[in-house]
Amino acid sequence: MNVLLLHGALGCSTQLAPLRLALEEKEFTVYDLNFSGHGGEPFAREFGIEEFALEVRNFIVSNNLNDLIVFGYSMGGYIALWLTHRYPVLLSKVVTLGTKFDWSPESAAREISKMNAEKIEQKVPAFARILQQRHAPNEWKELMQKTTDMMQGLGEKPLLSEEILSSIHIPITIALGDSDDMADRTYSERVTRLLPNARFVLLPETPHPIEKVRIEKIVELII
Repeated sequence: MNVLLLHGALGCSTQLAPLRLALEEKEFTVYDLNFSGHGGEPFAREFGIEEFALEVRNFIVSNNLNDLIVFGYSMGGYIALWLTHRYPVLLSKVVTLGTKFDWSPESAAREISKMNAEKIEQKVPAFARILQQRHAPNEWKELMQKTTDMMQGLGEKPLLSEEILSSIHIPITIALGDSDDMADRTYSERVTRLLPNARFVLLPETPHPIEKVRIEKIVELII
């Protein structure tokens, strides 16, 4: 079975390396990629969910991947569902973790308020260095600005409408940590009800950062 791993906003594929190794031990064939502007990949002309979904589609087609499960962490889950809407026969199953679905001007503003590059440099310099190393030779501040613009756009016009969600028929698992401070549980459960073939899984003692999620829990979700 093929599994494709999709990272989150401001993330990169190397963050999912422990999950990749754990899945390979279970004899899955695992793939990953960096979205444009992330992990050193050049910025594309466009930046956002639709562009990233097209990049995933092109990766799947160029690698001739069939019978494919996609695991999307945070933003990666949103991209996976949009991809399934745009190309309904491309994927066999989607598993999301910590994906934020409740986009509105207010919720976008809350997330954008956490993404002040100057304050991060001053108050959390270690994180600023991680972002620089993670995305070099790209400038992490540019990536952060483009990400805030993307979030603002989602707040004004979310892509995954109720009508679109109701049209996605492949098996979907919507997973959320009980200590996640980004994605909303009530809204995640609502999205699960809108999807015709979905289940909601609440992971105990699990925060949002992928580095703090027990890998075996994610492996169980995918299996």
